[in-house]
Amino acid sequence: MEATKPLVNTTTAKLKLAALLWLEGFKEACCLHRVVILCSRSRKLLVRTGQCFLLNGLIFLGSLFVLNSVVIPTLQWILPDQCSQFSSRKLCGFGGILKFYSFLRRGLIHFFYVFWFYPLYVFSIILSAIWYNDIAKHGYDAIDRSKSPAEEGSSQTKSSDKANASNIKRLSGLGRFMIETGELVYSIILLSVFFLKVYATGFIPFIGKMLNFLLLSWMYAYYCFEYKWNFNKVPLDKRLDYFQSSWAFFSGFGSPCVLAIFFFSPLVSYGIMAILFPLFVLTATGSKVDQEISFEKSKWRGVRMGRLPIFHIAHKVSMWMLSLLPLENKDRTKDNKAQ
Repeated sequence: MEATKPLVNTTTAKLKLAALLWLEGFKEACCLHRVVILCSRSRKLLVRTGQCFLLNGLIFLGSLFVLNSVVIPTLQWILPDQCSQFSSRKLCGFGGILKFYSFLRRGLIHFFYVFWFYPLYVFSIILSAIWYNDIAKHGYDAIDRSKSPAEEGSSQTKSSDKANASNIKRLSGLGRFMIETGELVYSIILLSVFFLKVYATGFIPFIGKMLNFLLLSWMYAYYCFEYKWNFNKVPLDKRLDYFQSSWAFFSGFGSPCVLAIFFFSPLVSYGIMAILFPLFVLTATGSKVDQEISFEKSKWRGVRMGRLPIFHIAHKVSMWMLSLLPLENKDRTKDNKAQ
């Protein structure tokens, strides 16, 4: 029994550390005051954030609200589906009139969806994706402008050191282009496969909803921090390794994102997330995640969090799909993406 005590204590300590890191991630995501500070420093950021809210909040969600609160009740009144709603009982006596009204009402509702909501949905996805990148860029620029000269000098020294190191390892133009293209293709396939995995877990009985919530939290957290990592030129393999080593923190960071949309219909969930996502991107851009994680881990010396292979299945499927592509540098790409 005494031999098992250290194992139990270590496991308990790991669970406590994971809980603290999850809480730190949750608190970091809720630091929305950073959005106000950054928007006050950059007019371009304020405009882009306002445009995102206008498109997805006022136009998209507003249209859904008008459809459900005004259009559908009006059609229900004009084209009733019960005899008690007719002003004259004689009209109800005609065969098939209720079926005709019901068919016409559903047809008009589908008309609104096909010619308004679905095109607006696609338009919103494309335009919002462009705006999210602009929002992250303007937020990143606003953070750089707020740095003191000493901080700016040290950051420039670090970036120049990294640039010199990368220049030493720089490949020829065509070779580097092939590597970057392979990395981009791998990233797209990896995240697409992971999204399908998230979607599939929702159909698992009993624990499906819990797994879906957890995986969605990781997915949104990764998307939020991906902009910051892109601007800092962090290689893809480094991102994945860091993310999977700090899984508890990123699970906590993504939880507020998922909580805001988890109990709504898909279209409403998309509209809410399209509004909130750029805010969480800005909180991620302004966060000092390395310091937060290092501070919590420093209080638990001797306790190491295990690396959780979150992207393991997606990695295996992605590498199999990449092996089917006629790329000359598949082997090199595969080495760079080792999990």
